[in-house]
Amino acid sequence: MTAPSHAAGAGPPVVIDDLVKRYGEVTAVDHVSAEVRQGELFGFIGPDGAGKTTLFRILTTLLLPDAGSARVLGLDVVQGIWSLRRDIGYMPGRFSLYPDLSVRENLDFFASVFGTTVAREYDQIAPIYSQLEPFNDRRASALSGGMKQKLALCCALVHRPRILFLDEPTTGVDAVSRREFWELLARMRTSGLTIVVSTPYMDEANRCDRVALMQNGRILATDAPAAVAASFDKTLLAVRSSDRYRTLVALRGYPHAHRVYPFGEALHLADDRAGIDAARAASDAAGFLREKGFADARVEPTSPTIEDVFISRMSATEAAA
Repeated sequence: MTAPSHAAGAGPPVVIDDLVKRYGEVTAVDHVSAEVRQGELFGFIGPDGAGKTTLFRILTTLLLPDAGSARVLGLDVVQGIWSLRRDIGYMPGRFSLYPDLSVRENLDFFASVFGTTVAREYDQIAPIYSQLEPFNDRRASALSGGMKQKLALCCALVHRPRILFLDEPTTGVDAVSRREFWELLARMRTSGLTIVVSTPYMDEANRCDRVALMQNGRILATDAPAAVAASFDKTLLAVRSSDRYRTLVALRGYPHAHRVYPFGEALHLADDRAGIDAARAASDAAGFLREKGFADARVEPTSPTIEDVFISRMSATEAAA
């Protein structure tokens, strides 16, 4: 699977500058600025309502911004709309293919829109289409979630786009299909294709080269996943006990608790003391819980994740608002 190369000296394939989009009194995209580098897998990470879909619709020329600007493949998304659409592959969050058409009929239709054929572009989509071919005559509506996802990706790639936008492509599919899809993206990335993806799943951030954390239309942080996680500036502890809710309530009264919140099967406690040794912080918190009657509580240092950083940045932003 090959992607057309950019001309020598070309700038970043996506440049977003102070972009704003409002729906009445709601600001869906709030002065967003970001750049996506050539050939990288870039992720916009955030929950529903963060502004990801609105941002993607602007970048794919489906919505007009209210302020600011965005350039994709060197072209303004407003002025260069018709030129851009031939070079963009877009997979929206909801399955948007024709449910009454078969797998092959959907592919043939999308190829014809761009003046090509499935046969001509077979090598472009073969790594994905080979899994769909046995179901060529099956209606799209009868496919499983994972197979619908692969068909939509084939349709987005069939015209050999220079950049691919995938809006929450793994939402609503099973864990195995999610993993297979990200493996497909990793293989496509090796061809030099620039891929921009959005997801509400924090664990998927680690599969990207760089990420932008989004909340309430704003970007909270942008960097490589490891660098984002490393930016967490508190000592972080994992707390486990048989009565998680009562432990959570008790820890909110702990004098050194900067923040405490559920995290998987544990609680995460951020200690507010600068430079505190992690082992001592764990010992102090465990002693506090024993005094409160939680004899079975276990406290140990843990490494921060992107989700911890997101919660910290989101809370700080809300406190400042």
